[in-house]
Amino acid sequence: MFRFPGTVLALALWSPIAFSQQPFFQDGQDPAPAGQAWQPVVELSDDFDGTELDATKWQSNPIGNGWRWDGRAPGLFRAENVSVADGMMQVTVGKLEKPIKRHGETYTHQGAIVRSLHPGQPGQYFECRMKANRTEMSSTFWLMTKGKHAKKLELDIQECVGRTSELTDSWAKNWDQIFHSNAIHRANRNNPDKVQVQASVPTDVKNSDRFFVYGAWWKTPQEIMFFLDGKHTYTIKTPVDYDIPAFIQMAIETYDWNPLPADGGLVESGSRADRTTMYDWVRTWRLEPSRDR
Repeated sequence: MFRFPGTVLALALWSPIAFSQQPFFQDGQDPAPAGQAWQPVVELSDDFDGTELDATKWQSNPIGNGWRWDGRAPGLFRAENVSVADGMMQVTVGKLEKPIKRHGETYTHQGAIVRSLHPGQPGQYFECRMKANRTEMSSTFWLMTKGKHAKKLELDIQECVGRTSELTDSWAKNWDQIFHSNAIHRANRNNPDKVQVQASVPTDVKNSDRFFVYGAWWKTPQEIMFFLDGKHTYTIKTPVDYDIPAFIQMAIETYDWNPLPADGGLVESGSRADRTTMYDWVRTWRLEPSRDR
Protein backbone atom coordinates (compact mmCIF):
# COMPACT_ATOMS: atom_id res chain seq x y z
CA MET A 1 0.00 0.00 0.00
CA PHE A 2 1.03 3.65 -0.37
CA ARG A 3 3.08 4.92 2.56
CA PHE A 4 4.32 8.29 3.80
CA PRO A 5 7.48 8.88 5.83
CA GLY A 6 6.45 9.24 9.46
CA THR A 7 7.94 12.74 9.74
CA VAL A 8 5.62 14.13 7.10
CA LEU A 9 2.49 12.08 7.76
CA ALA A 10 0.44 14.91 9.26
CA LEU A 11 1.21 17.20 6.32
CA ALA A 12 0.63 14.47 3.76
CA LEU A 13 -2.87 13.70 4.98
CA TRP A 14 -3.91 17.25 4.15
CA SER A 15 -1.82 17.70 1.02
CA PRO A 16 -3.28 17.38 -2.48
CA ILE A 17 -0.56 14.82 -3.26
CA ALA A 18 -1.69 12.50 -0.46
CA PHE A 19 -4.25 10.85 -2.74
CA SER A 20 -2.66 11.60 -6.11
CA GLN A 21 -2.65 7.95 -7.14
CA GLN A 22 -4.93 7.07 -10.00
CA PRO A 23 -7.70 4.52 -9.51
CA PHE A 24 -6.70 0.87 -9.51
CA PHE A 25 -7.48 0.01 -13.14
CA GLN A 26 -5.94 -2.77 -15.19
CA ASP A 27 -4.50 -1.81 -18.56
CA GLY A 28 -7.24 -0.71 -20.93
CA GLN A 29 -9.91 -0.64 -18.22
CA ASP A 30 -9.95 3.07 -17.30
CA PRO A 31 -13.38 4.36 -18.41
CA ALA A 32 -12.48 8.06 -18.20
CA PRO A 33 -13.66 9.85 -21.35
CA ALA A 34 -11.09 11.44 -23.64
CA GLY A 35 -9.97 14.80 -22.30
CA GLN A 36 -11.00 13.91 -18.73
CA ALA A 37 -8.76 12.85 -15.83
CA TRP A 38 -9.40 11.48 -12.35
CA GLN A 39 -8.80 13.91 -9.50
CA PRO A 40 -8.85 12.74 -5.87
CA VAL A 41 -11.69 13.65 -3.52
CA VAL A 42 -9.59 13.89 -0.37
CA GLU A 43 -12.46 14.13 2.12
CA LEU A 44 -13.72 10.73 0.86
CA SER A 45 -10.31 9.04 0.71
CA ASP A 46 -8.19 7.44 3.41
CA ASP A 47 -5.18 5.12 3.48
CA PHE A 48 -5.65 4.54 7.24
CA ASP A 49 -1.99 5.18 7.98
CA GLY A 50 -2.57 6.73 11.40
CA THR A 51 -3.39 5.24 14.79
CA GLU A 52 -7.05 6.24 15.02
CA LEU A 53 -9.98 6.90 12.73
CA ASP A 54 -9.92 10.36 11.12
CA ALA A 55 -12.83 12.14 12.82
CA THR A 56 -12.93 14.75 10.04
CA LYS A 57 -13.91 12.04 7.53
CA TRP A 58 -15.58 9.12 9.32
CA GLN A 59 -18.19 8.36 11.95
CA SER A 60 -17.97 5.07 13.85
CA ASN A 61 -20.80 5.82 16.28
CA PRO A 62 -23.81 4.14 14.66
CA ILE A 63 -26.32 6.62 16.10
CA GLY A 64 -26.19 10.35 15.47
CA ASN A 65 -25.59 12.84 12.69
CA GLY A 66 -28.88 11.85 11.11
CA TRP A 67 -28.29 8.08 11.33
CA ARG A 68 -30.49 5.84 13.47
CA TRP A 69 -29.63 2.27 12.44
CA ASP A 70 -27.37 0.42 14.89
CA GLY A 71 -27.50 -3.12 13.56
CA ARG A 72 -29.71 -6.04 12.68
CA ALA A 73 -30.31 -8.46 15.53
CA PRO A 74 -28.52 -10.39 16.82
CA GLY A 75 -25.58 -8.20 15.72
CA LEU A 76 -25.25 -4.77 17.36
CA PHE A 77 -23.02 -2.03 15.92
CA ARG A 78 -20.49 -0.67 18.43
CA ALA A 79 -17.86 1.98 17.75
CA GLU A 80 -15.30 0.30 20.02
CA ASN A 81 -14.98 -2.54 17.50
CA VAL A 82 -13.29 -0.17 15.01
CA SER A 83 -9.54 0.41 15.21
CA VAL A 84 -6.74 1.72 12.99
CA ALA A 85 -3.37 -0.04 13.04
CA ASP A 86 -0.72 -1.36 10.66
CA GLY A 87 -2.03 0.85 7.85
CA MET A 88 -5.52 -0.63 8.03
CA MET A 89 -8.93 0.18 9.39
CA GLN A 90 -9.90 -2.97 11.27
CA VAL A 91 -13.42 -3.99 12.29
CA THR A 92 -13.54 -6.92 14.71
CA VAL A 93 -16.69 -8.87 15.54
CA GLY A 94 -17.47 -10.95 18.62
CA LYS A 95 -19.93 -11.92 21.30
CA LEU A 96 -21.39 -9.34 23.66
CA GLU A 97 -20.52 -9.79 27.33
CA LYS A 98 -24.23 -10.04 27.99
CA PRO A 99 -27.33 -9.73 25.78
CA ILE A 100 -28.68 -6.24 25.11
CA LYS A 101 -32.38 -5.59 24.50
CA ARG A 102 -33.09 -2.75 22.11
CA HIS A 103 -35.82 -1.90 19.55
CA GLY A 104 -37.78 -4.90 20.80
CA GLU A 105 -34.92 -7.21 19.77
CA THR A 106 -32.24 -9.10 21.66
CA TYR A 107 -28.63 -8.53 20.59
CA THR A 108 -26.05 -11.17 21.51
CA HIS A 109 -23.16 -10.37 19.17
CA GLN A 110 -21.43 -7.27 17.88
CA GLY A 111 -20.01 -5.69 14.76
CA ALA A 112 -19.73 -2.08 13.63
CA ILE A 113 -20.52 0.43 10.93
CA VAL A 114 -18.31 3.27 9.67
CA ARG A 115 -19.91 6.06 7.63
CA SER A 116 -18.45 8.99 5.75
CA LEU A 117 -19.17 12.47 7.06
CA HIS A 118 -19.15 13.84 3.52
CA PRO A 119 -21.47 12.65 0.75
CA GLY A 120 -20.43 11.05 -2.48
CA GLN A 121 -21.84 12.49 -5.67
CA PRO A 122 -22.98 11.24 -9.08
CA GLY A 123 -20.02 11.12 -11.46
CA GLN A 124 -17.53 9.99 -8.81
CA TYR A 125 -15.52 6.76 -8.71
CA PHE A 126 -15.38 4.87 -5.39
CA GLU A 127 -12.81 2.24 -4.55
CA CYS A 128 -11.97 0.05 -1.55
CA ARG A 129 -9.25 -2.53 -0.94
CA MET A 130 -10.72 -4.96 1.57
CA LYS A 131 -10.18 -8.42 3.01
CA ALA A 132 -13.33 -9.95 4.50
CA ASN A 133 -13.48 -11.50 7.94
CA ARG A 134 -13.84 -15.31 8.04
CA THR A 135 -16.99 -15.43 10.16
CA GLU A 136 -20.68 -15.76 9.40
CA MET A 137 -20.96 -11.96 9.54
CA SER A 138 -20.63 -9.62 6.57
CA SER A 139 -17.96 -7.42 5.04
CA THR A 140 -19.31 -4.55 2.94
CA PHE A 141 -18.66 -1.32 1.05
CA TRP A 142 -21.66 0.73 -0.12
CA LEU A 143 -23.45 4.09 -0.20
CA MET A 144 -26.75 5.30 1.22
CA THR A 145 -28.72 8.50 0.92
CA LYS A 146 -29.70 10.40 4.04
CA GLY A 147 -32.38 12.94 4.88
CA LYS A 148 -35.91 13.72 3.82
CA HIS A 149 -35.85 12.88 0.14
CA ALA A 150 -38.67 11.39 -1.90
CA LYS A 151 -36.30 8.55 -2.77
CA LYS A 152 -34.28 6.40 -0.34
CA LEU A 153 -31.44 4.95 -2.39
CA GLU A 154 -28.84 2.31 -1.59
CA LEU A 155 -25.88 1.50 -3.81
CA ASP A 156 -24.06 -1.66 -2.68
CA ILE A 157 -20.64 -1.89 -4.31
CA GLN A 158 -19.69 -5.08 -2.46
CA GLU A 159 -21.32 -7.26 0.16
CA CYS A 160 -20.32 -10.76 1.18
CA VAL A 161 -19.99 -12.99 4.23
CA GLY A 162 -16.93 -14.81 5.47
CA ARG A 163 -18.56 -18.17 5.92
CA THR A 164 -21.76 -19.98 5.00
CA SER A 165 -23.23 -23.12 6.54
CA GLU A 166 -26.10 -25.59 6.33
CA LEU A 167 -28.23 -22.81 7.88
CA THR A 168 -27.62 -20.43 4.98
CA ASP A 169 -30.53 -19.83 2.61
CA SER A 170 -30.08 -21.82 -0.61
CA TRP A 171 -29.68 -18.73 -2.81
CA ALA A 172 -26.75 -17.46 -0.69
CA LYS A 173 -24.57 -20.56 -0.41
CA ASN A 174 -21.80 -18.91 -2.45
CA TRP A 175 -21.77 -15.58 -0.61
CA ASP A 176 -18.37 -16.25 0.89
CA GLN A 177 -16.82 -16.19 -2.59
CA ILE A 178 -18.61 -13.45 -4.51
CA PHE A 179 -18.50 -9.94 -5.92
CA HIS A 180 -22.07 -8.76 -5.41
CA SER A 181 -23.63 -5.36 -6.05
CA ASN A 182 -27.09 -3.82 -5.69
CA ALA A 183 -28.98 -0.73 -6.72
CA ILE A 184 -31.97 -0.51 -4.39
CA HIS A 185 -34.82 2.01 -4.23
CA ARG A 186 -35.96 1.32 -0.69
CA ALA A 187 -39.57 1.39 0.39
CA ASN A 188 -40.76 4.58 2.05
CA ARG A 189 -43.94 6.66 2.13
CA ASN A 190 -43.31 7.71 -1.48
CA ASN A 191 -42.33 4.25 -2.69
CA PRO A 192 -44.43 1.45 -1.14
CA ASP A 193 -42.44 -1.40 -2.72
CA LYS A 194 -38.69 -1.94 -2.74
CA VAL A 195 -37.19 -2.03 -6.23
CA GLN A 196 -33.86 -3.84 -6.59
CA VAL A 197 -31.45 -4.50 -9.45
CA GLN A 198 -28.40 -6.64 -8.70
CA ALA A 199 -25.44 -8.36 -10.31
CA SER A 200 -22.70 -10.71 -9.14
CA VAL A 201 -19.81 -12.92 -10.22
CA PRO A 202 -17.82 -15.52 -8.27
CA THR A 203 -14.35 -14.53 -7.11
CA ASP A 204 -11.27 -16.69 -7.70
CA VAL A 205 -10.93 -17.48 -3.98
CA LYS A 206 -13.01 -16.77 -0.91
CA ASN A 207 -13.38 -13.09 0.00
CA SER A 208 -11.56 -13.75 3.26
CA ASP A 209 -8.54 -15.40 1.59
CA ARG A 210 -7.00 -12.24 0.14
CA PHE A 211 -7.49 -8.53 -0.42
CA PHE A 212 -9.71 -7.54 -3.35
CA VAL A 213 -10.16 -4.09 -4.82
CA TYR A 214 -13.86 -3.30 -5.23
CA GLY A 215 -14.82 -0.24 -7.26
CA ALA A 216 -17.80 1.52 -8.80
CA TRP A 217 -18.14 4.48 -11.13
CA TRP A 218 -21.42 6.31 -10.48
CA LYS A 219 -21.28 7.24 -14.13
CA THR A 220 -24.72 8.81 -14.45
CA PRO A 221 -27.95 8.74 -12.42
CA GLN A 222 -29.03 5.87 -14.67
CA GLU A 223 -25.83 3.79 -14.90
CA ILE A 224 -23.27 2.37 -12.45
CA MET A 225 -20.13 0.54 -13.69
CA PHE A 226 -18.55 -1.97 -11.27
CA PHE A 227 -14.91 -3.06 -11.17
CA LEU A 228 -13.22 -6.03 -9.50
CA ASP A 229 -9.45 -5.76 -9.07
CA GLY A 230 -9.42 -2.97 -11.62
CA LYS A 231 -11.40 -4.78 -14.31
CA HIS A 232 -14.87 -3.77 -15.48
CA THR A 233 -17.06 -6.67 -14.38
CA TYR A 234 -20.66 -5.57 -14.92
CA THR A 235 -22.93 -2.53 -15.25
CA ILE A 236 -26.21 -1.92 -13.46
CA LYS A 237 -28.95 0.26 -14.93
CA THR A 238 -30.57 1.88 -11.91
CA PRO A 239 -34.28 1.33 -11.16
CA VAL A 240 -34.81 5.08 -10.69
CA ASP A 241 -32.55 8.07 -11.18
CA TYR A 242 -29.72 7.91 -8.64
CA ASP A 243 -29.38 11.67 -8.45
CA ILE A 244 -29.11 12.26 -4.67
CA PRO A 245 -25.76 12.51 -2.81
CA ALA A 246 -25.02 9.36 -0.78
CA PHE A 247 -22.67 8.53 2.08
CA ILE A 248 -20.09 5.74 2.15
CA GLN A 249 -20.95 2.88 4.53
CA MET A 250 -18.76 0.02 5.76
CA ALA A 251 -20.94 -2.31 7.82
CA ILE A 252 -20.03 -5.60 9.46
CA GLU A 253 -23.38 -7.12 10.37
CA THR A 254 -25.45 -10.27 10.83
CA TYR A 255 -27.97 -11.47 8.23
CA ASP A 256 -31.08 -13.52 8.85
CA TRP A 257 -30.36 -15.48 5.66
CA ASN A 258 -26.93 -16.50 7.01
CA PRO A 259 -27.74 -16.98 10.70
CA LEU A 260 -25.20 -17.62 13.39
CA PRO A 261 -25.14 -21.26 14.52
CA ALA A 262 -26.14 -22.12 18.07
CA ASP A 263 -22.52 -22.13 19.22
CA GLY A 264 -21.86 -18.69 17.70
CA GLY A 265 -19.65 -20.05 14.95
CA LEU A 266 -16.39 -18.28 14.20
CA VAL A 267 -17.85 -15.06 15.58
CA GLU A 268 -17.16 -16.62 18.98
CA SER A 269 -14.50 -19.26 18.39
CA GLY A 270 -12.37 -17.62 15.72
CA SER A 271 -9.06 -15.87 16.32
CA ARG A 272 -8.94 -12.09 16.21
CA ALA A 273 -7.61 -12.35 12.65
CA ASP A 274 -10.55 -14.59 11.71
CA ARG A 275 -12.99 -12.09 13.21
CA THR A 276 -11.56 -8.93 11.62
CA THR A 277 -12.41 -7.24 8.33
CA MET A 278 -9.40 -5.31 7.02
CA TYR A 279 -9.80 -2.10 5.00
CA ASP A 280 -6.49 -1.12 3.41
CA TRP A 281 -7.85 1.97 1.72
CA VAL A 282 -10.97 3.83 0.65
CA ARG A 283 -10.42 6.26 -2.25
CA THR A 284 -12.71 8.46 -4.28
CA TRP A 285 -12.14 10.46 -7.48
CA ARG A 286 -14.04 12.89 -9.65
CA LEU A 287 -13.50 13.68 -13.33
CA GLU A 288 -12.07 17.02 -14.40
CA PRO A 289 -10.71 18.31 -17.70
CA SER A 290 -7.25 16.89 -18.30
CA ARG A 291 -4.36 19.28 -17.81
CA ASP A 292 -2.74 17.80 -20.92
CA ARG A 293 -5.42 19.22 -23.19
